[in-house]
Amino acid sequence: MQLVILDRDGVINEDSDAYIKAPEEWVPVPGSIEAIARLTAAGVEVAVATNQSGLARGLFDQAALDAIHRKMVAAIRAAGGRLAGIYYCPHGPDDACECRKPRAGLLERIGRDLGIDLRGVPVVGDSERDLVAARAVGARPILVLTGKGQATATRLGPNNEVYADLAAATDALLSE
Repeated sequence: MQLVILDRDGVINEDSDAYIKAPEEWVPVPGSIEAIARLTAAGVEVAVATNQSGLARGLFDQAALDAIHRKMVAAIRAAGGRLAGIYYCPHGPDDACECRKPRAGLLERIGRDLGIDLRGVPVVGDSERDLVAARAVGARPILVLTGKGQATATRLGPNNEVYADLAAATDALLSE
């Protein structure tokens, strides 16, 4: 395993229906930062692919998003981990872009930038759109029950690879 791609809100940090608009609203899901550090220590590249329509909706600006991401990166570094990149879609749901999940544009860009074939690459998310994007590139969709994951699991039924959280998914991936 060379790469794991993670959704942000609901996987790495607690999600909010009101959006994460400022660094002080960014709170890691317990165990997620340590999970990223464990992947890094095992030689796995970790990238983030996240829809951030709050930019298009005017709920926060680029400076606020950058500050949120700096806080996340600092927490990951402090735990001994690192990210290969943070990829985000700044568009709204009606913008018809190619990068907004469930479309595959963000994932394709990660694969191109890192020079990695995405077939079989674990993509960890908490929503159906994360899983759909993963399938579109031949990646391995993994659902976590944090964030919107419990509701997603109930809606989609049992035919998915599901873990309680990123820490449990990491345990499974590193034991393969």
